[in-house]
Amino acid sequence: MSKNETSEVESRLERFKAAAKDSGVKLTHQRLEIFREIASSHEHPDAETIFRGVQPRLPTVSLDTIYRTLWMLNNLGLISTLGPRRDSVRFDANVAPHHHYVCVRCGLARDFDSADLNALPIPPRVKDFGSVIGSHVEVRGVCNGCAATT
Repeated sequence: MSKNETSEVESRLERFKAAAKDSGVKLTHQRLEIFREIASSHEHPDAETIFRGVQPRLPTVSLDTIYRTLWMLNNLGLISTLGPRRDSVRFDANVAPHHHYVCVRCGLARDFDSADLNALPIPPRVKDFGSVIGSHVEVRGVCNGCAATT
């Protein structure tokens, strides 16, 4: 890991410590190690990968603890999710170009069209990762129904 990467990981750890203190979350060794594992990865790891990564340092940690910690970190705004929402994969029969609005609380998913988003250019750097066969935007927020119950 380069000096800049080490500095970024340490900065993320400090943000975690401050967020935990501000929200009253107990700062345990397990939580620190789980966060360190994800903060030092460029791979956007899933829970099982994080579990395998911390096991040598935390041999008694459970996969359930990993999941609970990841959702706590997500709720604190220290990490975000990619792909499907929590435990379920969503399916969409609308194969025409469109975008999605997803409520982060209840999972409500709705299609929307946007000529502006359709026209967004793919940055040239993306081609360094491989070919591009399509793109869509997923807008996340709190739906009106959930907002009304808060």
